[in-house]
Amino acid sequence: MDTRQTPRKESALFHVIRRIGASKLALTSAVVLAIIIFGAVFAGVIAPQNPYDLMQLNIFDNRLPPGAAAGDGSMIFLLGTDDQGRDVFSSILYGLRISLFVGILAAFFSFALGTTLGLLAAYVGGRVENLLMRIVDLQLSFPSILVALMILAVFGPGIINVVLALVFVEWATYARIARSAAIAEKEREYIQAARGQALPGYLILFRHLLPNCLPPLIVVGTMQVARAISLEATLSFLGLGVPITEPSLGLLIANGSRYILTGDYWTSVFPGVTLLVTILSINILGDRIRAVLNPRGYE
Repeated sequence: MDTRQTPRKESALFHVIRRIGASKLALTSAVVLAIIIFGAVFAGVIAPQNPYDLMQLNIFDNRLPPGAAAGDGSMIFLLGTDDQGRDVFSSILYGLRISLFVGILAAFFSFALGTTLGLLAAYVGGRVENLLMRIVDLQLSFPSILVALMILAVFGPGIINVVLALVFVEWATYARIARSAAIAEKEREYIQAARGQALPGYLILFRHLLPNCLPPLIVVGTMQVARAISLEATLSFLGLGVPITEPSLGLLIANGSRYILTGDYWTSVFPGVTLLVTILSINILGDRIRAVLNPRGYE
């Protein structure tokens, strides 16, 4: 009797994860990103101070260098303090929470809106497709940061307004890619069979067409999270992003930049390095996902 067991077939998801992890650079980026996300999610537990609770601040501890102790000896400021006496390390953790929240939320809604319109344009075709694609072309012809600045200049700063502005400037990218992927798929046999069964259009779009268009959209979505975080930081640095009561990394960089020339580099440099590492980690991981999902680009 043959007792040998047939090896189980590796799932597609596990196969993709394994190939992503095969790159040491991508694996390192994933670990760094996981640490960043963990720190942001559990900022309230990890941070030694709530930097926006006035009862925990002492103005006499302002602009202390990294490693300095508080005046009352209650704590060590690992990365120093800013001009308000706030612990920079704690501020970074809380700022990461806002930056990641805005970036992920903006990328999600941009993905949902752009993908839906792109699939609809490809599936319906004709005048609907021409109209939607001309709107996309018009949208992409303007610099994203300029459009976002104009929107926020009208509606004012705030987390919700920043998310809406980022969705408005980013949805067109998803729409164009979704439409290109859907055009290649909509004439295949499985779509024709679904049409022959008189399935509702929304079922064909989201149950049959969307899953086969996801790989390029997942790659773009990963990159767009980093782009949204970068745009939010830029808007906050310019004073049109999140309010000072809801700090982000861009706002921390802006607050500390005025003291760079006085030698108090830590108030701006450490948040800037954190922002750089976050965006770089997401981009490296996204590039690896692109290579894995596109066999012709895989090395």
